[in-house]
Amino acid sequence: MFRRLLIANRGEIAVRIIRACREMGITSIAVYSTADRDSLHTVLADESICIGPAEANESYRNIPAIIAAAEITDAQAIHPGYGFLSESAKFASICLECRLAFIGPNPKTLSLSGDKAACRKAVEAAGVPVVPGSPGIIQDPEEAVKIAEKIGFPLVVKATHGGGGKGMRIAHNDATLKHDVAMAASEARAAFGNGGVYLEKYIEGARHIEFQIVADQFGRIVSLGERECTIQRRHQKLIEETPSTALSASLRSRMAKAALRAARAIGYTNVGTVEFLLSPNGQYYFIEFNARIQVEHGVTEEVTGIDLVREQIRLAAGEPLGYSSVIPRGAAIEARIYAEDPELNFRPSPGIIKRCHIPGGPGIRVDTHLFPGYEVSRYYDALLAKVIARGKNRQEAIARLVGALEEFLTDGVSNTARLATRIVRGDRFRRGDIGPDLLEEYLPSIG
Repeated sequence: MFRRLLIANRGEIAVRIIRACREMGITSIAVYSTADRDSLHTVLADESICIGPAEANESYRNIPAIIAAAEITDAQAIHPGYGFLSESAKFASICLECRLAFIGPNPKTLSLSGDKAACRKAVEAAGVPVVPGSPGIIQDPEEAVKIAEKIGFPLVVKATHGGGGKGMRIAHNDATLKHDVAMAASEARAAFGNGGVYLEKYIEGARHIEFQIVADQFGRIVSLGERECTIQRRHQKLIEETPSTALSASLRSRMAKAALRAARAIGYTNVGTVEFLLSPNGQYYFIEFNARIQVEHGVTEEVTGIDLVREQIRLAAGEPLGYSSVIPRGAAIEARIYAEDPELNFRPSPGIIKRCHIPGGPGIRVDTHLFPGYEVSRYYDALLAKVIARGKNRQEAIARLVGALEEFLTDGVSNTARLATRIVRGDRFRRGDIGPDLLEEYLPSIG
């Protein structure tokens, strides 16, 4: 097992990794930008080191600076968290070249999973249903129009590298398709350094279901169940839960088996997530593989009792899974709280946290890096906290989550807690009638 681990991230996920290291007896080393000098993860870590200025490209995405920090502090492994360099095959390769363990899958797998078009092809060859789309990267807008004639509109233009909704557009006709292909390619090139895009059929009313998998280096892969992630804004998840109200026992079993086939198809090891779309007629389709810890991993932890960050570290150290199946128990729901104003089209709300109250009580978990006086920076993701409620059933989890959200307080910045409360208190959410349109029902009436 590793003795010293460097955390190449910030915010709540850095705090989460520090806690796992503490439990495992591993010395944690935090890196920070000048903007994060006084952030919580720098205080909680055993050691900390500055790696550059506020801009992420000069700090948290600065590979030479991170490697130098690892070498200076005598780290044996690097945990990338999520975002930033977490899915960078280049970064993983450099770590290995420098004799630093990368907490995640190997570079070859990262390269394949990161190329969504190639990953889609590999998974389809393994017999997993994929959304109808282009066979590979679109070379020019005219090619996109020809493919559209075969598949039909509406279509989704997606960046082959990246995520978070960047490089993604929905096209409804030939004219908008040509424009969207060009714009998505430009956006992807700027965000990810790769302008490749491909097409997928847009499935109206589809729900977003993902399966958590864990895999060791000895060929054992286990599914830890699903998460419902349909409620999103700008392709970013807002509320996640398990189990999904959309799945029967039979459908859940079929999708879990498909997730395991997908993982094997790309030679996956460590902790990862297989994402599907579930159409209103019950047909499911693979869309992508997230080769890292997910923001919403706590939902699965609450119903399985498995520490997924600890599993990441164990598996990267070459340890076996030690189990062949896991049965989730109860229900868990997570609301992500962002420093954004829903009344102003989710405009970011940077500022100083003057006061904050973090909710608690039976079945409540809050993953956060907030404290009074903390500055919410304009340079980074606006996530403030993840409020997770666990219950013996969905009804109890909802009741606990509503209570926790009503307690959540941050003076100094706007946040999305009130919006999340309205959604989970609503009749439609309570009866499990969840769809991609649900969020829109609540936005006009915020006041």
